Amino acid sequence: MKDRIYIKDLNTKIGQEVIIAGWVDVRRDQGKMVFFDMRDMTGKVQCVILTNHMEEIDQNLLRQGLGGSREIRSEWVLKVTGQVNKRPEKNIKLDVLNGDVELEVIGIEVLNKADTGAIDISTDGHEIGEEHRLEYRYLDLRRDRMQKNIRNRHKVAKLIRDYLDKENFIEIETPLLSKSTAEGARDFIVPSRLEKGKFYALPQAPQQYKQLLMASGMEKYFQMAKCMRDEDLRGDRQPEFTQLDLEMSFVDREDVMNLNESLLIEIVKKLYPEKTIQEIPFPKISYKESIEKYGSDRPDLRKDKEDKNLLAFCWVIDFPFFEKTNKDNDLDTKSEWTFTHNPFSRAQIQFEEDLLNKKNILDILTDQYDIVLNGFEIGGGSIRNHKGDALLAVYSIMGIEKEEVEKNLLHMLNAFRSGCPPHGGIAWGFDRLLMILQNEPNIREVIAFPKTGEGKDLMMGAPAEISDKQLKELGIKLVK
Repeated sequence: MKDRIYIKDLNTKIGQEVIIAGWVDVRRDQGKMVFFDMRDMTGKVQCVILTNHMEEIDQNLLRQGLGGSREIRSEWVLKVTGQVNKRPEKNIKLDVLNGDVELEVIGIEVLNKADTGAIDISTDGHEIGEEHRLEYRYLDLRRDRMQKNIRNRHKVAKLIRDYLDKENFIEIETPLLSKSTAEGARDFIVPSRLEKGKFYALPQAPQQYKQLLMASGMEKYFQMAKCMRDEDLRGDRQPEFTQLDLEMSFVDREDVMNLNESLLIEIVKKLYPEKTIQEIPFPKISYKESIEKYGSDRPDLRKDKEDKNLLAFCWVIDFPFFEKTNKDNDLDTKSEWTFTHNPFSRAQIQFEEDLLNKKNILDILTDQYDIVLNGFEIGGGSIRNHKGDALLAVYSIMGIEKEEVEKNLLHMLNAFRSGCPPHGGIAWGFDRLLMILQNEPNIREVIAFPKTGEGKDLMMGAPAEISDKQLKELGIKLVK
């Protein structure tokens, strides 16, 4: 829109005629004058229609097919021309944006009326049923709390990108259509139209790709990765979520942990100065100690759990590599052993011989590390296997023969054999981190368009049936 300025810049235009555009926030009449607040992406300002402009403005609105300025309602979209004036001394509000100025309205163009009766957006929304809010998410996102959540999400992501760029990381997008990454959850499956009977899997994580990038010589990779897992849902989970994914070559465990710790401290100090980190450096707790002392590998170490601005980070380290399977509950299991977190992790050096010889399995510890915040795991990573014999040993312990591993992971084995450097990384649950920083009860409050707790998109109506034509093209027959 030509000559439009943002509301946040009105302070620089005192005494000047300007054009703003946005939404009516609140409208009120006071005697012969009309007051309304205008809102755009940058802030709010009070607008006033004085009696000396009222007739001309009303006549213009009548020509637009409206009944006059008193017909204007909340959430209408307006283009407003006016003069920026200093507020009377008694009306100045120094604690809010534009609390010392107001816009004397000269002209109004109604760009669109609004029917917002479906949902009340004047509150923080907690009193409204979540399903109703998600059905009208495009309106729900207009409320102040949601605007702050989504804008702060952007700010955190930008700081991460800027920080990692200075550390010589490069952002690389990895494919969404691939094979299973053996992350331990169920895959979302995508059928191929061109190769009937064959399927892609949506990524649970970019695990294999980021290790392949290390083999390619990229050395430092990251991305804000979209991940999909077809698993049971809860407040801090979604079927589709975002994680900060990064990987580094020629590093040990401490290198990765120190980088991530510094980045988290930077986020809090720069974007959440009202919050206090309980302990720096972050304490390190072994998995065994955490279970024995706190009964969980996600301990909440806050000294005051009622303090919403207290952040208690800690590292949980020295995880066991394997755990016993329950053959009675898992008929597909091929061994009495399975991995605890990730089959691509490296055994700690003192346990490498036991891994290769498949001995003392319960005692083998990994170079894995989880970052925990206020009782939530917000990230997990490890130093990875970068040698084929170690990876084959992991799968052998789980009862998977070499031939099957080579069938599914030959690209990884070949990459390891091609001169792959030692490497390690981590993945943050980005949505979960934002949930805690924004003091929200679940991750749906920090995602623009989340699914419900049952995994449904009520606004778009997904998941949905597809046509018989599409099923035929895909070579799929539904069995009910």
